Amino acid sequence: MRKYIGELGLLSVAIIWGMGFVASRVSLDSNLTPFQIMTLRFFISTVIMAAIYRKKLKKINSASLKAGIILGFFLFLAFAFQTEGLQYTTPSKNAFLTSINVVMVPFIGTMLFKKPVDKFGIIGALLACTGAGILTLNGSYKINIGDMLTIICALAFAFHIFFVGEYVKKYDPIAITILQLAVAFILSLIAITVMGQTDIHLNSKGILAVSYLGIFSTALAFLLQNVSQKFTTGTRAAIILSMESVFGALASVMFLGEQMTLKILIGCLLIFAAIITSETKLSFLRKSKSFE
Repeated sequence: MRKYIGELGLLSVAIIWGMGFVASRVSLDSNLTPFQIMTLRFFISTVIMAAIYRKKLKKINSASLKAGIILGFFLFLAFAFQTEGLQYTTPSKNAFLTSINVVMVPFIGTMLFKKPVDKFGIIGALLACTGAGILTLNGSYKINIGDMLTIICALAFAFHIFFVGEYVKKYDPIAITILQLAVAFILSLIAITVMGQTDIHLNSKGILAVSYLGIFSTALAFLLQNVSQKFTTGTRAAIILSMESVFGALASVMFLGEQMTLKILIGCLLIFAAIITSETKLSFLRKSKSFE
């Protein structure tokens, strides 16, 4: 069992994040605005992470602070568009469209640093675009505003993932995690202040949903991810975490009564295939042939 401790930990993260799409939907249904949800979520997670890893705060310097601000900005954008988009689309579509970020990351490297994209990245992008098209376009070929906002969210998450990959090589990963959560909280707080949304009313469902997002989907998930990734490879981690979209879809069907149509299922499968192709480069197929 110890051999698979990293994989089991990351699978737990994927399940927690998948359930988070339902918690976000419940929060919205409790008359909370997207930015109120984000403010509460990032406040809770920042306090918990800072309390657990308070010694790590001593490692923060001007360079890591700058990195934390950049990561926090993209994290804020990603969750803003994701939660806003969830008001107009279903949790399952929101989950799968968000997962496209994995396919987008190599293209950001090309755009910023002229890193080449291999054929598997291109195949993955084409599969993801096809899947997104099936998920989002209706009979009149018009895209739902919620789906469009979610695709922008995926792009913001892609930038966040790319810069995380760059910064964890230089700075303490837990320290910059705390910083980015704090920056996202401050930006969310500024947003609700400017928009006049500081008067927050929570009912029992809202309290439970926001608590889940702050404690489990953010603080605990980041903690589990940081620990678990020490015991497995980056490729395995990416594949397992991409299961978040699958668990998000299953949770919305189980707890929200969402209907899983054939069209939605095909779109979801194409996006999942895009993630597997992009991350593994289909190496598992080559391995299986070598054993024949």
